[in-house]
Amino acid sequence: MRPWPGSFYPLGASYDGTGTNFALYSEMADRVELCLFDDAGRQTDSCVLAEVDGGVHHGYLPGVAPGQRYGYRVHGPYNPARGQRCDPSKLLIDPYAKAIDGGVDWDPSVYSYRFGAEDQRNQDDSAAHVPKSVVINPFFDWANDRSPNTPYNETVIYEAHVRGLTLRHPDVPAELRGTYAGLAHPAVVEHLKRLGVTAVELMPVHHFLTDHTLAKKGLRNYWGYNTIGFFAPHDRYAAMGAPGNQVPEFKAMVKELHAAGIEVILDVVYNHTAEGNHLGPTLSLRGIDNQQYYRLVDDDPRYYMDYTGTGNSLNARSPHTLQLIMDSLRYWVTEMHVDGFRFDLAATLAREFYDVDRLSAFFDLVQQDPVICQVKLIAEPWDVGPGGYQVGNFPALWTEWNGKYRDTVRDFWRGEPSTLGEFASRITGSSDLYQDDGRRPFASINFVTAHDGFTLNDLVSYNDKHNEANGEGNRDGADDNRSWNCGVEGPTDDEEVNRLRARQRRNLLATLLLSQGVPMLLHGDEIGRTQQGNNNAYCQDTELSWMDWSLLERNADLMAFTGAVTELRRSHPVFRRRRFFVGRPVRKGTELRDIAWFTPAAEEMTERDWDSGFGRCVVVFLNGDEINDLDARGERVRDDSFLLCFNAHYQDIEATMPEPGYGTEWAVVLDTATGEVSAGTGAAAAAAAAAPARTVKAKGTLTLPARSLIVLQRTGEPQ
Repeated sequence: MRPWPGSFYPLGASYDGTGTNFALYSEMADRVELCLFDDAGRQTDSCVLAEVDGGVHHGYLPGVAPGQRYGYRVHGPYNPARGQRCDPSKLLIDPYAKAIDGGVDWDPSVYSYRFGAEDQRNQDDSAAHVPKSVVINPFFDWANDRSPNTPYNETVIYEAHVRGLTLRHPDVPAELRGTYAGLAHPAVVEHLKRLGVTAVELMPVHHFLTDHTLAKKGLRNYWGYNTIGFFAPHDRYAAMGAPGNQVPEFKAMVKELHAAGIEVILDVVYNHTAEGNHLGPTLSLRGIDNQQYYRLVDDDPRYYMDYTGTGNSLNARSPHTLQLIMDSLRYWVTEMHVDGFRFDLAATLAREFYDVDRLSAFFDLVQQDPVICQVKLIAEPWDVGPGGYQVGNFPALWTEWNGKYRDTVRDFWRGEPSTLGEFASRITGSSDLYQDDGRRPFASINFVTAHDGFTLNDLVSYNDKHNEANGEGNRDGADDNRSWNCGVEGPTDDEEVNRLRARQRRNLLATLLLSQGVPMLLHGDEIGRTQQGNNNAYCQDTELSWMDWSLLERNADLMAFTGAVTELRRSHPVFRRRRFFVGRPVRKGTELRDIAWFTPAAEEMTERDWDSGFGRCVVVFLNGDEINDLDARGERVRDDSFLLCFNAHYQDIEATMPEPGYGTEWAVVLDTATGEVSAGTGAAAAAAAAAPARTVKAKGTLTLPARSLIVLQRTGEPQ
């Protein structure tokens, strides 16, 4: 088989209707061999891509159609001590493969050395034991698909796992559970709409592998943070079994979610790959051009720089690695129609030399790219290397997972020593982190729980982690929980303890959804999902991690509460401002500031109050007349005004309402002690509104139950 010369661009396998062009970059290679395989995994043909332009080896094969499995063998220098690891005995995955079929069975042949003898080369053929790249059909009928393009300040994110969210849903057909098609099923979409989320942030769907260590324990990489293909949707999440069909199924999922007004954000892992450290397998980039694609130790290139805790870090200093990342991002936006990305351990991408460089080449490229700069860009602003905690330091286009928000809000509600000033900063958008460089409150992606840690239910139920099922002696996972004063640990029938736990769940959800910034919910928190105290379920592809949909009926009140608070947020722009509070009137002729803070005695907070240490109770006035913003028509945004009364004390506290100048009468619209939410326009709000309203006059008193949040809406104009 002799290929036609073909083209050096685009990289990867590109089907044009009559044949397929293959292009692979490797400056290190002496020659590149393309191998074709049948459905049984047998090699049927091979050829050398003899044309080389700018380090790209390429050729065109007429008649090669979608569904064709293929791989590469790269011939070149093998000298690990110098960072050179070409090994033609290893079949390699195309870094630009749009689909990948299968996993690794961890036969010794996938390693380029003999076990127990690192310097002894292993030239056994790995082809029978590794995934195959697949040629795809790029054509898809998107019809009139359009991105919802939801503004950040109106966004509510739902972090979800494709498999875990859908695998046990009783209304999803069995053959679709755990798949992209299952996520697009009307029963799941309707749940998302009832909840009021505007975007799903999918945990990794780039093709990933279960590493050898987990496989030996009989465990599986469930979370997916072990990528081997940056263009390929993970094949195990596809209902349609034929190789390559995961691509149209993923596109159909996006199309259905868009039709429901829901954006799709991908959690992406461009900081490392599944090839691990110097003792890892040779599967793709390592054997293609190791020195270009990975950060090697400068004075000993046998070894890899590891800023991620996984064994290697991609070399974002290399223009070819940057091209790989940018081409991948652009592909997912233009061809797969996704709406944004959350970058795992994003600080790693900024490491051009040693320190984290805020103006690194990667961020420069994103800023200049006309496609990528228009979608949602969310950073996990830390890695495990020196100086890796970079919350608040990402460029202007970026938003960030705000770990300080999580820690502060948790500490406030569990009664940990802290300062009220930091809590105030976090719930008002973290201006101390984002305002100086011109960013807005929505630069803060607020969360209390995420995939990495306890679920909401477990957060308030367990004082210690219980990760025994992970096989590491409960040593893995962060020790990130402390007593919530909810009584005994673990499940209990104690009625009072259960009431308090339920209240704390509502406290955390209401605080999250009514804070300035972008709220992110963890899937299942709205119905009380539990992982039985496991706070590091990365390897638990079991019922421990999967969504138990029977909880929807058992915890219907929690679901209704969460949806109602989301609706309250949606209905009132004062809870989702586009600009930071300024603490003063923003218009001439008015005396009321846009925000004011009061002690329970209705006295405005003084410097002494802020500096007095941990405060357990505070009343916040949000002025809906002073939002300091314009709507799409250029008219000033106006809203109702609210009081938010936070009481994290273990005792009830009497709170006095502010003087009539702030409002003459106030009505309770949310009470986490009872679960009442009577604002908004949802069904739960309508039912609550049918009950007599609780009102309180200016200078009147209101009992704030222990560990509760009460929100009041102004019903009497200021005097």
